[in-house]
Amino acid sequence: MQQLLGYVRVSTREQNLDRQLAAMKRMGIKPKNIYMDKLSGKDFSRPQYQKLMRRINSETILCIHSIDRLGRNYKEVLEQWRQITKIKGADIVVLDMPLLDTRKGRDLLGTFVSDVILQVLSFVAENERRNIRKRQAEGIAEARKRGVRFGRPCKPLPPGFLQAYAAWREGRMSMNQAARQINMPVSTFYNKCQQRKKRER
Repeated sequence: MQQLLGYVRVSTREQNLDRQLAAMKRMGIKPKNIYMDKLSGKDFSRPQYQKLMRRINSETILCIHSIDRLGRNYKEVLEQWRQITKIKGADIVVLDMPLLDTRKGRDLLGTFVSDVILQVLSFVAENERRNIRKRQAEGIAEARKRGVRFGRPCKPLPPGFLQAYAAWREGRMSMNQAARQINMPVSTFYNKCQQRKKRER
């Protein structure tokens, strides 16, 4: 007996799965048979995808909304497709690309056409991932040029830091004593002192 399974994925927890879930519902896939990951498509070590793969067999029809929901790594997408269709013997239906439906065109020409389309789309998906990363890197570089700082904002120095720093520099206190006086970890106090010394040069 054939089993309909669905796989949906977004890259971050903030992104919405509604459009993909609606498509799965239209296919008649029960919620318990839909596997969802909120992780990058750069590789296939995703918890729900791995659970899905353990369940797939020769009676499975796997539905995905688009090829990039499966993944964005060109070679790995092709390998996963081969694992699912050739080794496990299941069918795959890509909902936004009707030509990528392994239930149809099982003759030599149909297989050839779907393989070519799959390779092109997989390449496009990976290329888009690379372009996104390139644009992000360029955007960060430009922001840094403008003085934008990334990461957590620095905590303000505790009251009395300058006095403790001066006492340490003048040899009136050891580093441990100076750090204890202002309730600061010694390692943090040391780092702040080094930063201060650099600014004073």
